[in-house]
Amino acid sequence: MAQPLYRRLHQRHTELELHVFSPQWTLPLLARMPEVAQTHLNPFGHGALRLLERWKVARQLRQQGFDQAIVLPNSLKSALIPFMAGIPVRTGFVGESRYGLLNDARQLDELALPLMVERFSALAEDKNKTPTSATEYPQLSINRRSQLETMARLQLKIDQPVIAFCPGAEYGPAKRWPARHFAQLAQRFAQAGYAIWIFGSEKDQEIGKQIQQLAHGVCHNLCGATGLAEAIDLLALTQLVICNDSGLMHVAAALNKPLLALYGSSSPDFTPPLSDTATIVSLNLDCSPCFERVCPYQHTHCLENMQPDSVWQAAQDFLTPLTT
Repeated sequence: MAQPLYRRLHQRHTELELHVFSPQWTLPLLARMPEVAQTHLNPFGHGALRLLERWKVARQLRQQGFDQAIVLPNSLKSALIPFMAGIPVRTGFVGESRYGLLNDARQLDELALPLMVERFSALAEDKNKTPTSATEYPQLSINRRSQLETMARLQLKIDQPVIAFCPGAEYGPAKRWPARHFAQLAQRFAQAGYAIWIFGSEKDQEIGKQIQQLAHGVCHNLCGATGLAEAIDLLALTQLVICNDSGLMHVAAALNKPLLALYGSSSPDFTPPLSDTATIVSLNLDCSPCFERVCPYQHTHCLENMQPDSVWQAAQDFLTPLTT
């Protein structure tokens, strides 16, 4: 989501050296962004104040001599380290009483900038300039050598066109299409001559295993078998990605892969897949989007009633013809 911001900063400042202070899980993504010169590990999770440790990290960052810090999260804690590091210009949106910590604070017009990527990109502009919508999508590069090594390690072949399933969703079960639906869809694709690779983290191993078992073994379950960088390289080999509203959905979009994004409790209005080759699949029920981790009505009809046949038909339209 932040990469268009990075690109815009480079357009405005030709001599820019861009560093990113970021959590561990994002580092493989940043390594695939040519705009980023260097990363610095952010070891602080949500809710962790740890003032002394933040001061120590800030002291290390001070040695870099940064001219400006752009703070993307809206929390008070996220603005502490740039302030402690003495970075002269500290830019971000007003939030959680951050006046003083940010000395280049901006008021956010949510109606003018409805998308998160647009809001991030707006922070590249001067304070008094009217921000415009972001026109460029994120783009991730791949590492061909790593791609081949990962395929060899996992004994994967591309002698058939490959369909990717991304059944996880970190936020909660109200964003996850049922495993049995994925399994039925997998059988349809297998009958049509496709290979199916299931992507996800270690947390998704169980749902990946369920899909594999329910689909009678027609899938390759890669959940937990790859790091994020390896998943990026393998997703680049697929013909179509079918996923919940998740991080891997945005990765697939940044690889410009044909993509079916399944939405239940969430909405594409704020963080849609940023790609011209993405299609949203949603039932648009009256009770959705609710933005809850667990369905308040205990039925999750927004995803349970999204039948595999409807997703199959959407895929047919997307990749015509599917069979060869």
